[in-house]
Amino acid sequence: MPHFIIDCSEEIIKLKSPQEIIQNVYNTAESTGLFLPEEIKVRINQFQYYTTGNSKDNFIHVFGNIMEGRNTEQKAGLSKRIVTELKGMFPEVPIISINIRDFERATYCNKTMI
Repeated sequence: MPHFIIDCSEEIIKLKSPQEIIQNVYNTAESTGLFLPEEIKVRINQFQYYTTGNSKDNFIHVFGNIMEGRNTEQKAGLSKRIVTELKGMFPEVPIISINIRDFERATYCNKTMI
């Protein structure tokens, strides 16, 4: 925890390597001090088939899934920092966005908790 899942058009990973993109998002999340470094997870899903407003514009959208407990200001800061970093990496990409969702502590489970 947290999980950052990057959805993007397949052209994105032709512009920069998947590892470079993953590392950038990881470094940005770590730099906030909101998470333990060893708990940050980042993945990429690339899409060949998609539409963005009835076009084929390249896009990046990050789904940030984090454990509840951070306030709105912290989550907004995290969102802005990640989008700022991705915008710097991909100034030509017209659609770069993120949303943060809270995991509910009471209902979250993983195998180490059993």
